[in-house]
Formats: sequence, structure tokens, C-alpha cells
Amino acid sequence: MSVNQCYIGIDVGLTSAKAAAFDADGRELRCYSAPNPRVAVSSDRQEINMTALWEVVADVLGLLTGWLDANGWTVRALGATGHGNGLYLVDEQLAPVRSAFASTDTRSENIVAGLDPSEVERVRTVTGSMPWAGQPGVLLRWMHDNEPETLARARWALTCKDWITACLTGQANADYSDASGCGLVNLADRRYEPEVFDMLGVPRELMRLLPPLANSDAVVGEVSVEAAARTGLRVGVPVVAGCMDCVASPIGAGSTELGDVTVIVGTWAINSVVVPVSDAPPRVTLNALLPDPELMLAQEVAPTSAASIEWYSSLMSTLSADTVSPQQLLAAAESVPAGADGLLFLPFVHGAPEHLGATGTLIGAKGSHGHREIARAVAEGITQYHRVQLEKLRASGARVSSDPWTLAGGGAKNPLWAQIFADVIGHPVRRQLGTELGARGAASLAANGIGGDTSSWRVSPDPALVVAPGADRESYQRQGARFDRVLAAMAQVWTEAAR
Repeated sequence: MSVNQCYIGIDVGLTSAKAAAFDADGRELRCYSAPNPRVAVSSDRQEINMTALWEVVADVLGLLTGWLDANGWTVRALGATGHGNGLYLVDEQLAPVRSAFASTDTRSENIVAGLDPSEVERVRTVTGSMPWAGQPGVLLRWMHDNEPETLARARWALTCKDWITACLTGQANADYSDASGCGLVNLADRRYEPEVFDMLGVPRELMRLLPPLANSDAVVGEVSVEAAARTGLRVGVPVVAGCMDCVASPIGAGSTELGDVTVIVGTWAINSVVVPVSDAPPRVTLNALLPDPELMLAQEVAPTSAASIEWYSSLMSTLSADTVSPQQLLAAAESVPAGADGLLFLPFVHGAPEHLGATGTLIGAKGSHGHREIARAVAEGITQYHRVQLEKLRASGARVSSDPWTLAGGGAKNPLWAQIFADVIGHPVRRQLGTELGARGAASLAANGIGGDTSSWRVSPDPALVVAPGADRESYQRQGARFDRVLAAMAQVWTEAAR
């Protein structure tokens, strides 16, 4: 293979879209990114302009292909990953019938609250997922109840990355990781599960909206003439089905062996362990099928990670003449000892799947506290909820590796935060400093899809990047016990308020 051939991975999250190119050995060549359009219709309604989103993706692809052309690189294949769940409805011509629902949309919480618990548990044993407000099935129920005329115009119910793939190829497809992570697939026989629709009160007839399923690394189309003209890609470049971002990031980090644990500090908290498909699905928020048909990821996920520090950054920026970045806030937090002087933060500014009506909560504020203490409390609160989710993974019966767990995203890049993670969870973590793990995972699927050798893409462990629990471990254990008590008390308050 020529050294001038490469693969592109597209990563479309809730805050930004990225396009990155990787050489045949998985080394990142170049990445471009841009903020995504997003509309908060109200506090519980988070929507995305689908056409504007595609334009953002096309723009970053155009920048990337321009750089690749100028530097003598040829794109062999590409794939996309995107935020899981949410709902992107299109008609027969693949035109949007309305704005998309973001996965942080919570308007359907009352639907979830009204489900029969015994039916939920019975279906969970088949799909491995618990229903929550941002799932496509739940949102289809909301559409059926509230916008039936719009729903009648829809032909396909897509996820974020499926929408981007459709824009590239002119075809509607889905992959097993996204569909299973959305709670729509029977894990044992890898097909859409009709009983999900029955449980949610959605007519089975609407299963016609679900696109054909493919393996994540299967080629599902080629770059169309229209997409080539808009992005600078060559007509006919193979496009694989891709996968949801909760799966792409562990793939990009190289955490795909049985028992591997990955902790990703992105907009969402993504905590996952690789488990065998042959076992009963662990009782966690979701289980997502991996490209290896014998493995899946048991995951606890919630919009409770870097999203919270981004919220605080935005809040501080409104009070300053200059933008206050999350990095500046973490730097300010370094001057505050562990425990943030008793200040405790519950990181639910965007809610959480398993806590109905949850909101961001600051406990223990004093007149002496300033932005530094709050920054420390936000970082610690985010980390404590990662711990809660990791403990739930372990309690579910999933077997986890005793090796250092992979830490990626903002928590890995900041040394202070990486140490807080090791201290809070009580287990060594290995900082994964790769910048674009989601795009890397999608690009590796593209390479696999056309028969490329990706054995050299697996990340070699670097002992120098391992962070062990330190002197603050005991302090964080005490904070963790308090965090759990406050969380339990607030959960009751949130539930009562939601009713």
C-alpha cells in the first residue's frame, strides 16, 4: 500500500463536528473541527437543525480534503460516528421532516415514568438497555402522541451518524452498535425487537421506519456525486456503516479486549467494559454490540461529564470580558485542596437517564467560596459520578480487568484531573492522550471495511502514563460517601418535582 493513502473518520458530537485523516498505521495526519448548530427550544427540548449540521460536516470535510490533496494523500475509505440516541427523521428523499432531537432532550421523561416496570425489566433482558427520555423509541412515542402528521411524512428514523452517512451516500442505513445502544435490538439474534415498541406503546407498524442493519465496518455505499461536489471527496470512495460514539471512542483507544475498561470524559460520561455477547446482558444503562460478533460493551452513560464544566465555563464567560475556558477553570482548581472545602456538586445540568428530573446541584456553598472552589467542586463532582457509574458496572456482574483502566478525553489531558480520577475510583488509570479517539475509531472501521490491516492501530500501553491512587484517596472516599448520601436524598426530591 502506498504511504500516501489514508482513511477519514468523522465524529459528530453534540457540541462539535470533526473530520480527521489517519495513515495506514493509524497515525493522525490532520483534523478540522467546527461547532455544531443546536437549538434549545426550552430547558427540556434540545433540537438540531439537520441541514445546518450536514453543512458543518461538509465544511470540515472540505478543509480536510483540501489539506490532503495539497499534501499528496488519497482517501481510500471513510466512516462516521456520532452521538448515540436522539432521533433524526427523514422522508423518502432523505430530506428532514423536522429538526432532530438531541440525546439530551428530556421532554419524554413523563413517558418513561409511566412505563410498566415489569415490562421494562423483561425487555431489558433481551435488549440490554433501560428506556430513557433521549432514546429514539421513546421519542417515536412522543412523536406519535404529539406530532402524528409529521411522523406520517417520515420514511426513516436515523441516528446522528446515519444522517451523515445518508448525506454522503444517498442511502439510509444503520449499524448494530447504534441500534443496540438505542435499545432497539435483540442482542441474541441481532434483529430489531418488536417488543420494544409494545413496551413503549408505539404501534409496530412504525418499525417500517427502522433502516437496514449492517456491521459497523461493512461498506454500505459510496460517496455520491452531490456529496463529492460539496466536500471535495472523490466520487465512489467507499463509506462504511460506522458506529455510535460510545463505541468508536473505546475502539479508537484500543480498549476492545474482554474485560477492558474505558472511562471517557467527553460531553457525556462514557464508562464501559468489554463483555461477551454469550452472557446475559449486565444490568446497566445500555449494552452496545461491537464489530466482533462475540463481544459487546456494557456501558453506563450520562450527559454528566465535561458538559458540566463546559456549562460552568459558559456561565463564567458571561461575567467576563474574555472567554473563560474549561482549561482555565481546571488550572484555577489546582490551588484548592482535595474536597473543595466541603463544596459538593451533582453534575446533572443536562439531566441523567437514571435520575428522573435530575438537575445540577451545588451543596455546601459559603461566602468564602469563589470560582476556584466551584471549579474544583465541579471537577470532583463529575468524577464522583463516573465512580458511581463504574461501581454500577462492577455490581452488574461484568468482569473487569485488573490492569489500569483507560482514561480518555478531558480527564486524561489534564494531569490534576487524571490524579483526581485515580484517587476517586481507587484504581490506576492510563491516560490516553490521543486527541481524536472517536474519529480514529471510525477511520479504523473504514480501513477494516475495505480489507485494510489495522493490527498496527492498537495503542501500545505506556507505563509512564499510568496514574495510581495517591495521598488524597482517603479524603475522596469520605467525599464519595457524602456524595452518595446527597444523591440518594436529591433523587427523591427530583422524582417528586417531576411528578
